[in-house]
Amino acid sequence: MRRRRNQKQYVVIGLGRFGTSVAQTLYQMGCEVLAIDSDEEKVQAVASMVTHAVQADATDEAAMHALGVRNFDVAIVSIGDVQASIMTTLVLKAMGVRQTVAKALSELHGRVLEKVGADKVIYPERDMGVRVAHNLISGNIVDYVELVPGYSIVEVLARGSLVHKTLRELDLRARYGISVMAIKRGNDIIVAPGANDAVEPGDKLVAIGQDEMLDRLQHMNEDDQ
Repeated sequence: MRRRRNQKQYVVIGLGRFGTSVAQTLYQMGCEVLAIDSDEEKVQAVASMVTHAVQADATDEAAMHALGVRNFDVAIVSIGDVQASIMTTLVLKAMGVRQTVAKALSELHGRVLEKVGADKVIYPERDMGVRVAHNLISGNIVDYVELVPGYSIVEVLARGSLVHKTLRELDLRARYGISVMAIKRGNDIIVAPGANDAVEPGDKLVAIGQDEMLDRLQHMNEDDQ
């Protein structure tokens, strides 16, 4: 399984279509993923797609302690039952899980989840599972949209070796086949920037290209060029 620098551990609770999509995508991106559901059939269905898959009642704090859930960096609560999702979020926060992301079925459900301590609330109609997974794993990724398999548009927060250079100096098209479609700078946006446009700290680059090449762009602030 592929490992990344500063890799985090994720626990995904609730293995419906959304939770399964998040868990599978995180695993494919090289993360360690523990998947939990009370339904044994769902657990078996996802077992080959993640690091570990376990049948358990996520509202049972003792069971969650036994699984070591408190040691995970991020917990994603994707339970379809409103009461169970709220109780699970409460349990996770009481255990001291660093970050809890919860799926809401409605605006009211989302407000309750925020009240009980969810760090981030996701609405499935606005956030597909794959998109959420990419946002979670890449701290410098602001947004992600898959166009077709293998090609995407990303909005990357410029930092490290991306800043204080012009697009000509970065030469992303020649080096990686990546096209910068726009530069967002505060409330302004530079559409179709030219080769002499410079990237400043805090800028967001809207880029299109192959996923493998976009992955390199994400880590330009870490990797030697």
